[in-house]
Amino acid sequence: MVNRKAWELGSSRSVIRELFAYGQQQRQALGDDAVCDFSLGNPATPPPKGVLEALTRLTQSEDPTALHGYTAAEGAAATREAVARSLNARFSAGVTRGDVFMTAGAAPALTAVFAALTVSPDTEFLALAPYFPEYAVFTGIKGARMRVVPSAADFSLDPAALDACLTPAVQAVILKSPNNPSGMVYTEENLRQVAEVLTRRSREWGHPIYIVCDEPYRELVYDGKAVPYVPGIYPNTVVCYSYSKCLSLPGDRIGYVLVPPTCEEHGDLLAAVAGAARAIGHVCAPATYQVLVRECADEAPDLAFYDENRRLLYGALSEMGYELVYLAGAFYLLCRAPEGDGDAFSARAREQNLLVVSGAGFGAPAYVRIAYCVSRETVLRSLPIFRRLMEEER
Repeated sequence: MVNRKAWELGSSRSVIRELFAYGQQQRQALGDDAVCDFSLGNPATPPPKGVLEALTRLTQSEDPTALHGYTAAEGAAATREAVARSLNARFSAGVTRGDVFMTAGAAPALTAVFAALTVSPDTEFLALAPYFPEYAVFTGIKGARMRVVPSAADFSLDPAALDACLTPAVQAVILKSPNNPSGMVYTEENLRQVAEVLTRRSREWGHPIYIVCDEPYRELVYDGKAVPYVPGIYPNTVVCYSYSKCLSLPGDRIGYVLVPPTCEEHGDLLAAVAGAARAIGHVCAPATYQVLVRECADEAPDLAFYDENRRLLYGALSEMGYELVYLAGAFYLLCRAPEGDGDAFSARAREQNLLVVSGAGFGAPAYVRIAYCVSRETVLRSLPIFRRLMEEER
């Protein structure tokens, strides 16, 4: 016999991964140019020059034991020091290396934090729509329940809707800025409104309600916008971060949990995160990429690559008659399906090997998500298909 829940998760991929796997099969059968794949947030631009140079230098000169051996479970001291130093320089964060726990990317960071905060079978987490679908899996590993808070019409945070969804069983609210799938960068004013609601309810119910801030796109912002440092607005914020997107290292899996000293139960929460990570098989984050982070914690992504794709797609699709959400972060466009049904439009597009993900799993069922972190050639090849789909709908 096997665990039924594990079997269910293992027997079916997420919608995003399912579409990506279909695209791989089609490319093998028909050739790369036959598929326009906007399914997965898989950067097509190489890592920044400084990252590639550092990786080459390290593999040629670093002591192999330091580069490939075990580190402490929480991560190498020098790496955590570099992360803390970078955060302090950028955000005046007031953190130390003791507040940082290195992980193999954001997914295990989130899973460990949710497990650490699950205190009973009644524990609840709130996801702010639109949201990353895997949150439902990550929060449920210890039996907690995730509920969804609707966004405002413009995809900003709706404090009144959040307040209406809060109960004493809620341990944390999951926030992603820049947002996947919308690209929304929440403003400081909007975040302060949320912080006021959570502060009031935490006092009323006698326990902290945390924000778990999922930030793999923090550096991917355009139009002169900036991403507010959420722990500076709401002290009970835990940050889960990944270098996958900003450094174009999605397959190399390196990130961290930050539990700032402003958090209530700071020491206990850090220990619980470490214990939860241990329970799901964490030994240490990949040592080679810990050393790389030590060297490259302040490297910046190639924003021009993404922004040119964003502008090209937005301009061309708008001219065709598509209604798009044009926001300032990440590398996604939300496109309203012409028929108002993201599932149906994604299926029609798939028939022509144009792969866009239905927004239904993100809490935006009338939309599809277009991941524009692809080559310029893919964008250009996709435009006649988008036009054909719109003409068919008309």
